[in-house]
Amino acid sequence: MSLAKPWRDLDRSTVGSAPERYALYELGDADGETVGFGAGVLRDELKEALAYGDAAKVRWELADSVDHAERLLADHVEE
Repeated sequence: MSLAKPWRDLDRSTVGSAPERYALYELGDADGETVGFGAGVLRDELKEALAYGDAAKVRWELADSVDHAERLLADHVEE
């Protein structure tokens, strides 16, 4: 299930402004179709996603801890 958040372009500006907090994130292609989900320290995860170039867009939901981020991920993968 997709996050109910607006897409942001996955570029250096977005990565630079992303908080260094745990989060669930959703990656999308140029058309806004979901290509994957992940959880972790958001800025680090987005740096990696940008380097690999598999996605054009991103949206996220911040979490309070790594456990919280992993629970959010599990909830979205199950739906």
